[in-house]
Amino acid sequence: METMTEIELNYDKLYSIKETAKIMTNKLEKTVKEHNISYLVQYGKVKKYKIKNRVYVDINEVEEYYNNLFFGKKEEWEEKLGFKLEWDLSFDILAEKERTKHVHGIHPYKGKFIPQLAEYFLKNYFKENDSVIDPFMGSATTLVQSAEMGINSIGIDVSSFNCLMTEVKLQKYDVVMLKKTLMEILNKTIEFSKNLENKKYYDEVNDLISKYNRLYFTLNYKQKLSKKEITEKEYSKNIMKDFYNEYNTIREKYATKLGEDKNISSIFKDKPFLYMWYSLNIKKELNFYLNLIKELPDNKIRMVAMIILSRTARSVRSTTHFDLATLKNPVFDPYYCFKHKKICIPVRSSLKHLEKYTIDVIHRIEEFSKLRKNSYHLVINGNSQTVDIEKELKKIPEFYNIYKKNSGANGIFTSPPYLGQIDYHEQHAYAYELFNIPRYDDLEIGPKFRGSSKKAQHEYIEGISNVLINMKQYLRKDAKIFIVVNDKKNLYPKIFEKSGLELVKEFKRPVLNRTERDRNPYYESIFELEMN
Repeated sequence: METMTEIELNYDKLYSIKETAKIMTNKLEKTVKEHNISYLVQYGKVKKYKIKNRVYVDINEVEEYYNNLFFGKKEEWEEKLGFKLEWDLSFDILAEKERTKHVHGIHPYKGKFIPQLAEYFLKNYFKENDSVIDPFMGSATTLVQSAEMGINSIGIDVSSFNCLMTEVKLQKYDVVMLKKTLMEILNKTIEFSKNLENKKYYDEVNDLISKYNRLYFTLNYKQKLSKKEITEKEYSKNIMKDFYNEYNTIREKYATKLGEDKNISSIFKDKPFLYMWYSLNIKKELNFYLNLIKELPDNKIRMVAMIILSRTARSVRSTTHFDLATLKNPVFDPYYCFKHKKICIPVRSSLKHLEKYTIDVIHRIEEFSKLRKNSYHLVINGNSQTVDIEKELKKIPEFYNIYKKNSGANGIFTSPPYLGQIDYHEQHAYAYELFNIPRYDDLEIGPKFRGSSKKAQHEYIEGISNVLINMKQYLRKDAKIFIVVNDKKNLYPKIFEKSGLELVKEFKRPVLNRTERDRNPYYESIFELEMN
């Protein structure tokens, strides 16, 4: 902790966290919140000064940081890419809470676009009571944002889990009963888990971790990293050698087994992902909660509980914090964390996450229920290349009548799969195994497992074109079509030609808040199209 005397300080440039957030908001003409400034202090991006137990920062340091972040990045990225970007569409200054507002943040999803992007185009090109189609529904960003704005929506996805997640977001609930039921099964799971772990063992391990973090991975260490005065990989490797010498002594003392139990292993023997990526105690907790879900009589509440369990299962995989997005190897022991710049330990129980997500999901559902407007939605678990939307719409007569009266849907807002980047079913492998949900990996368009070869590119062009051709018959002649993609292979001009669509405008937005550790310039195109 860095402390300076009042005599040494220049009060003209020192401001509290709250004051600094206000000043930077005005200077940048973008919202900067107190937690944004706290983050800079916590990770050594700017120095902290303590006066009478209050934290202050140097406004010049903060301003320099943001100038480098935004203005420097703007020049650097546009120079590397060779063209101008629509920086207003980056929504870069938004806090995580705003990018995952209400039910948008009910469950993680790799490859989704932020709600503000959908909101921008829906607000500017559509109106209340219009109907929008998303043939690559994913995590339902378009559908949820449409519901918030009073726009009717149709979502199609080949993934059964995505459809489950979407229905949970868009269903209407008896919130009192929802709370009561979810808290009951949570408390039962807490009681079950009380005697599962060896408390003395974990107390000693945690004390050891705290000692090393206090001695070696301090704020001063983070500041040196920020200034590139220390090589992180080499420094952490040397410290961890000593740490593991002491840690192994503790393990031997308690002869701790992280792994096997014949009864629980038999339950998971045909579930390879769950078997591999979870510790013994967590397997037991997940299985117990799952059995409680099966006993719930209310289908809507059962679906919400499934999403809570799935979200928990994702968070309690035995891996490092910096490999959550792309799993590498199971990790059951403490490790140096390149994300948090200190020693971390893999999660050893699901209870904290179950409790946190139960409360969070209830809150998000309540929040959304107050914001949403009256509108219809239709979720179709099917293949967008061949699906008959009108047949499915007839199951909701009121929505079907609106659709027919308007001579079709008013447009499309969607983001197709990016070629060779994501295996969409596999990212939720734990959920498919937990709930025995059928998988249709073979129907995915452009998955990672097929790569990006010439053959894969041809199949991708055919697949996306087939979807767009199929969708056209359900659109008004004057429909607005927006497609969000990163077209590295320049495939979309051919797709538009095959689909009979004409490019009206291309918006190029920088993507700054990425899950992956890759920090190279990255942008997405939003293609505005119309039918020929």
